[in-house]
Amino acid sequence: MDDFARAVEDGLKLSKRLVLPGGVPPPRPPAGMERTMSAAAAAGPDPRLLPTAPTAYAVVTDPGAVDTPDVPSYQPYVYGRLDPPALIPLQMKEVDLAVDCALDAAHVTLRARWWVHCVTRSRDCDVRIVVPMGEQGSILGAEVSVGRRSYNTQVIEVEDHTVLNHGQIESGGLLKPQLFFLTVPQVEGGADIYATFRWSQKLLYDNGRFSVDIPFRFPYFVNPLPKVFMKREKIQLTVNSGFSKEVLLQGTSHPLKEKARQGDKLSFLHEAVVENWSSKDFNFSYSVYSADLSGGVLVQPSTLRDYDDRDRFCIFLLPGSGNRKVFRKAIVFIVDTSGSMQGKPLENVKHAVSATLSELVQGDYFNIITFNDELHSFSSCLEQVNEKSIASATDWMNSNFVAEGGTDTMHPLSEAMALLSSVHDALPQIYLMTDGSVDDEHNICQTIKTEIINRGSKSPRISTFGLGSHCNHYFLRMLASIGKGHYDAALETASIESRILKWFGRASSTIVANISVDAITHLDDFEMDSEYIPDVSAKSPLCISGKYHGTFPETVIAKGCLADMKEFSIELKVQHLKEIPLDKVMATQEISLLTSKAWLSADKQLERKVIKLSIQHSVPSEYTEMVLLQTNLDKPDATQKVKQKLKGHKGPDELRVPLHGLKLGFGDKDATRANLTTAFGDAKPPEKNVILQKASGCCSQLADCLCCMCCIKACNRMNDQCAILMTQICAALACLGCYECCAEVCCGGSDS
Repeated sequence: MDDFARAVEDGLKLSKRLVLPGGVPPPRPPAGMERTMSAAAAAGPDPRLLPTAPTAYAVVTDPGAVDTPDVPSYQPYVYGRLDPPALIPLQMKEVDLAVDCALDAAHVTLRARWWVHCVTRSRDCDVRIVVPMGEQGSILGAEVSVGRRSYNTQVIEVEDHTVLNHGQIESGGLLKPQLFFLTVPQVEGGADIYATFRWSQKLLYDNGRFSVDIPFRFPYFVNPLPKVFMKREKIQLTVNSGFSKEVLLQGTSHPLKEKARQGDKLSFLHEAVVENWSSKDFNFSYSVYSADLSGGVLVQPSTLRDYDDRDRFCIFLLPGSGNRKVFRKAIVFIVDTSGSMQGKPLENVKHAVSATLSELVQGDYFNIITFNDELHSFSSCLEQVNEKSIASATDWMNSNFVAEGGTDTMHPLSEAMALLSSVHDALPQIYLMTDGSVDDEHNICQTIKTEIINRGSKSPRISTFGLGSHCNHYFLRMLASIGKGHYDAALETASIESRILKWFGRASSTIVANISVDAITHLDDFEMDSEYIPDVSAKSPLCISGKYHGTFPETVIAKGCLADMKEFSIELKVQHLKEIPLDKVMATQEISLLTSKAWLSADKQLERKVIKLSIQHSVPSEYTEMVLLQTNLDKPDATQKVKQKLKGHKGPDELRVPLHGLKLGFGDKDATRANLTTAFGDAKPPEKNVILQKASGCCSQLADCLCCMCCIKACNRMNDQCAILMTQICAALACLGCYECCAEVCCGGSDS
């Protein structure tokens, strides 16, 4: 993202050319911030220039177009073009945030209005809107309207290529995980842009508390002048826990007022005229009162639009806030050390494994296996956790975590299963971390499935973690499902360590194992989205869904095994829901699980189910495409048709373009075999902005030297070519904010 931050940095320099109504300059940074930003810029682009809230940017290739649209000011003309373009953050006029929390997910709708305050009305520019999403954010749709044009996203089947223009790769998609963007072409200076974005994200859970965290920190430079626009901020939030228990408010970042409370459903509102837009993320946390493990069964009849005529259910278990005993652990870490893991990926994994070892307690067991073409083990057996063994393991990792060779996944899994075969007094667990995709993934799943069935309740839990985009995340998800473990991934280098620690925290905090539910005995047809029920973790609610025919009884019984090996039983009340749309809440999880099943079984009917679900709920999948469709609200006249033709529009169908980066894919075996460096989608080093071309002539020094007067004095003469070139440099200095140098050049040049 360095190139993005540099483009914004260039855009902020360009915006210094602006003089807003009343002769007022653009908003200035808070006291002390400009100095800090300048110091940071010396070491590289300032990370604070990356979007931390929904932000729109004018994409400027011609700096001569930068001016206030309503009251144009005198600006020196600037020659040349910006390549890559600069990004000028647009001022925002209003924002409306609506958040609906249900079960373990939040559905977010954000509406905002920006105006193109930095481009003269006689010119236009593309506008890029960037929306950062929260934990495991998944885009559900977007609508943008500008004048008589509107744009909206649509999910279609992949086979439908009749109207796709694959050349326009900048139309939208993901800049990075959880960072969605759309580019609206040819927006006139002074125009208003109305946009609505919808996405889903996971609620965070910790010690009995749910929380939703949404990026909502707007930088100072998107604040319009208070005398010009009144800034109205609106935040709406609803909570529907799904339980007939009291919901307790734990904290909020913004001054929300409770508007209604009906059973376990609450609604809140914040609406005010503000001096500046929010400078902190929106956070809201609550708990469902329960000192011990609790849960319920939520059922809902099918609708006419469902692909399946069976009714839907969701079994939900909360670990509660009590201090229930966690299972003792016998752990084998399996770490991919193939050549593609070289550098930061493997270094970050090593730091994460070291941190997880420090969380083990006396009475736990562990071992570490590294694999590439060969297999290396820290020990020939499971080691007891103590200070000496942890120190030895750390030293061993420092020596043996070396990236080289290829990828062989089955061999270390078999070795780990053998190591854990004799464990009786602890819960056996395997933690697999890899960045590659191998040929025998289907065989691995079937082999592990057979092994787990043969071992029964004593089978090891298998948790998987994918690094980058070369690995097959659906194989890893299916392997974790078969092993009743947890799956997670890091698609950015910087997030590897933190995500591994969260993943390990969930998977290693088992409080109830071997869960079974007696609902299947009461129903004619009962199918879960996941074939296996994972264990209950103290750090994560358990949520399993599926379809059924028949009639649920008033209560069902869930059973399991506690850490002291005693049997656990809980009565779950069946609730018939009206307020919570289960199909909408569970859509993203269901699509991921069904895609994993379709990959493993190569079942075309499952693929069709995924396609229907994806289109119905506007959730991108591996078998569908999200596209951006432009609609003109009125037909262009002859003059507009000529303009469109000159600007490259060949017809309305070609304005329907795919959005990129929304799929994980099924792994890249060729990249794995070639040992290509793990693909994390990290930004490549940007090219420098070229504002001026070097000129030949009697004074070529002038094009390279920013201190133009020194150059003129060195030549001791100035002809017409020098005068033209100096004017160009003066304009460039002005747009970059170097007013003192520009003034010196202009004053010196006027005497010559």
